[in-house]
Amino acid sequence: MMKLAKPLLLWSGLSLSGLLYADSNPPEQTPLAPGYGQLTFTAPKPGTYALPVLGLAGDGVVLDTAGQARKLHDFMGDKVLVLSFIYSTCTDVNGCPLATAVLHKINHRLQQEPELSKQLRLVTLSFNPIHDTPVFMKQFGAAFQSPGIDWQFLTTSSEQQLQPLIDQYQQNITKVFDDKGRDTGTFSHNLRVYLIDQHKQIRNIYNVSFLHADTLISDIKTLLVKPAKPEPAAALKAADLYSAGDNKNHYEDSNYQTHAVSIKERQGKQTDLMATLRKPPLGLPPVPVPDDNPITQQKIQLGRKLFYDRRLSLNNTFSCAICHIPEQGFTNNEMATAVGVEGRSVRRNSPTLYNVAYARYLFHDSRETSLEQQVWGPLLAHNEMANPSVGYVVEKIQQSAGYNALFKSAFGKKPSMETIGMALASYQRALNSANSPFDRWYFGKDAKALSAQQQRGFALFTGKALCSSCHVIDKKFALFSDFDNHNTGLGYADAMAKPAEYQKIQVAPGVYVQASTALINSVADTKANDLGRYEISQNPQDRWKYKTPTLRNISLTAPYMHNGRFSTLEQVLKFYNDGGIANENLDQRIKPLHLNQQELDDLTAFLQSLTGDNIEKLVSDAYAAPIGEADK
Repeated sequence: MMKLAKPLLLWSGLSLSGLLYADSNPPEQTPLAPGYGQLTFTAPKPGTYALPVLGLAGDGVVLDTAGQARKLHDFMGDKVLVLSFIYSTCTDVNGCPLATAVLHKINHRLQQEPELSKQLRLVTLSFNPIHDTPVFMKQFGAAFQSPGIDWQFLTTSSEQQLQPLIDQYQQNITKVFDDKGRDTGTFSHNLRVYLIDQHKQIRNIYNVSFLHADTLISDIKTLLVKPAKPEPAAALKAADLYSAGDNKNHYEDSNYQTHAVSIKERQGKQTDLMATLRKPPLGLPPVPVPDDNPITQQKIQLGRKLFYDRRLSLNNTFSCAICHIPEQGFTNNEMATAVGVEGRSVRRNSPTLYNVAYARYLFHDSRETSLEQQVWGPLLAHNEMANPSVGYVVEKIQQSAGYNALFKSAFGKKPSMETIGMALASYQRALNSANSPFDRWYFGKDAKALSAQQQRGFALFTGKALCSSCHVIDKKFALFSDFDNHNTGLGYADAMAKPAEYQKIQVAPGVYVQASTALINSVADTKANDLGRYEISQNPQDRWKYKTPTLRNISLTAPYMHNGRFSTLEQVLKFYNDGGIANENLDQRIKPLHLNQQELDDLTAFLQSLTGDNIEKLVSDAYAAPIGEADK
């Protein structure tokens, strides 16, 4: 750190064109942060953008310059607030002096805009209470005070009183000691300045690279802009409300138009999730329920709450529903393969959870046999929810008084590895959907439930196209899966085929570019190999075999295949019509089908008839589900 003889005088002498150094000119190797200079671009016009809510501003006991104990929240609520953590003896030109210099610039701006000054408060809070006493902070702040400007200089009575504030604002502050273990009076810390609205909510956090008076003023004014009265919204169709929030259907076409649905419009209504367990919908058999985990309403509701709780991940950012999105078929329509905590890549596509209660085996490689045990796979996987151990998850949930009461009510005991798995399994076991047009036609004998084209597609499905040899239909019900593992050639191609020199990449609706594979690889992680069922069985004949998925609700659960290779049903059918991809373990049922275009269209129409009639109820129930982390 650069040594300054008189930090108080230095700070008092800050100018808008730069810094006055007490000892000498700053060394050339210390580039000044952007906040000291002119903005290199035009600041966005206030009100033309929105600032998200980043959480509630922390509270704690502070001391004002008169030495009076106050709550930090006492300075919030009536005005927009800019909060800066500093210590007065900081000598890092791009540290605390930068924060004060930027607030000093804003101070000058406020003198030119008295109406703005009435609605804004600046707060500088020291994190060095030993040196920065109330008396000192009063002297320190005197150099920056201007008539009509509300700039408060605060400290705390002790480091113990300060610590809760440091924790709440996630400030990483460490004392610096010399080689003999003596306190140098300096701190290692990351500069952060907080913008807090009139509702005590954090709306932006600025670091060294982004802290600038011009953009901060734009953000402040944006918070003060009165929102325009919204135009009456056109009535949403149920198909839009209960599908992906930004539906990407036909995104490949240049005339694609977005059909975004705001979260506010997604108002849900709780449904009776026990209904399909008491009486399975037409086309499904009784739901298999393990003897040691009988279904109850309390277990379902507890599992439902856990399913949407981001605290189940290592860093509290990821819930089960982030990969299994209700309005996207309880999968993820926008990603070929899943992405976990901190953007970590997952090898495979997120499978749908519709009718997962009937699955004899779970995961694409059939490695698990029960929902109760399956839930721990993603909870512990490093590239999914990333928890380091079972105990870590259990202890985190046990820290919630609300959860402890719910587990006690549902299971008669506290959260444990067993009961957490049982609760999540109970919710997933209730996500059953059938009574589709196909079911009403085939099992209900309603001759009009399917169109002529869909009936032709069914004839192909059970005949020439050979689909039903793996996607099984029984006499009284249809699960559309043999629950076996098959090699279609896709896994083989991923592992063994030589990549093309160039790849076609879509960058906008209807706009594609040819990108060098070498260029893509230079910025991408090395793709993990995937041998499918072989990784579990160690049988060479099982290389690149994957579990047969159900086809129920198939039109809702794109993209398709274990690796999300295909985005449309038409692409899937073309792949099978061409006979898959040849390799030594290719399933003998995979062969060229010689279907013409009309037959492929008929098959697509039939597959679209497999959507259950209660999808809207299940998705609406998900919208109404409580967010777990809302309960402290």
